[in-house]
Amino acid sequence: MTTDVDVAVVGLGGIGSAAAYWLARRPGLRVMGFEQFELGHPNGASEDVSRLVRNELQLAKVELTDKARDAGAGVGMMAGAAALAWFGLGTLIASAVLALALVLPGWAAALIVAVVLFAVAALLVYLGRAHVKRAVPPMPVEAMNSVRADVDRVKARFHR
Repeated sequence: MTTDVDVAVVGLGGIGSAAAYWLARRPGLRVMGFEQFELGHPNGASEDVSRLVRNELQLAKVELTDKARDAGAGVGMMAGAAALAWFGLGTLIASAVLALALVLPGWAAALIVAVVLFAVAALLVYLGRAHVKRAVPPMPVEAMNSVRADVDRVKARFHR
């Protein structure tokens, strides 16, 4: 039995299967695909693509988890800064009351406490902002770059 084909696609991994599919959609074009290994074989092209996709998804998951952890730490520090600033405002108000009353020089102590609280709040805002900046944008940049490199390698391999 002789079968005439117009196009033979060798290798039915991800790219080969896509090529065979799109070629077969053309009217009148007879396409045949060939694969060396049976489906699911560890050396088969489709298994390589599946493994590559699983590994890239795992990398993206790890990267997004790290960014979320950094963002959470930064937001927590900024919330702490807001609480300290609130207490600083309360202490500053108490200082103003005591200063106006001029009962005792206790206002000076309250003013010192307020300044210290504001300094700590400023430090927490600075540190929290740095953590939030590291987490933005919340995209798996390393995983995306790795996928681009993988696609470039696959393209280079098939364009020889």
